[in-house]
Amino acid sequence: PPRSTPKPSSAASDVYKRQLLETLRYVLALTGSKQGCDKGDCGACTVILDGAPTLACLTPVWEAEGSAVTTVEGLAGPEGPHPLQDEFDLNGAAQCGFCTPGILCSAAVLLDKTSNPTRLEIQEALAGNLCRCTGYAKIYDAVEAAAIRMEERKERGGQSVDPT
Repeated sequence: PPRSTPKPSSAASDVYKRQLLETLRYVLALTGSKQGCDKGDCGACTVILDGAPTLACLTPVWEAEGSAVTTVEGLAGPEGPHPLQDEFDLNGAAQCGFCTPGILCSAAVLLDKTSNPTRLEIQEALAGNLCRCTGYAKIYDAVEAAAIRMEERKERGGQSVDPT
C-alpha cells in the first residue's frame, strides 16, 4: 500500500523555498560562504557539493538534499587548517577576504582531483571566482604551494608538513 508522506511544517517548507546559500547562512549560521552578487557572477558563495564547486546562490536547497555539502568551515581538519588556508595566510593571498571562502572551496576541489596542477589549471579552476584586491598572482602562488605541501604530506603517509 502507498505510504502517506506527512505534510512538511511551515518552517520546513520555508527552507525549501530558499537558495542553498540562504539556508547555510541564515538557517544553519554557516556564514563563511559570502553573499555577493546573487547572480552567480562573483563566486563568493562557492561551496563544494558532492565534490564539485557549486554556486550556492543559484542552487535551490532542495537540489542539495541528500548531498555532501562542504563550506569553507569544513575545509579544516582535526590537525588544523587545510594547507590552502595556511598558504593563503603565508602568501598574503587574502586582502579584504570577501572572495577567499569561495576561492578556497574551488581550489580544494582542484587539489582533490589534480595533485600537481599547472598554473593554467589553477587559473581555469578559479575562473569563476572574482577578486578585486589581490590581482590573483598571490592566490595562484598559494594554491601551488598548498599542492606541494599536500603532495609532501601524501609521501610522508598523511603527516602534516610544517610550512616554516
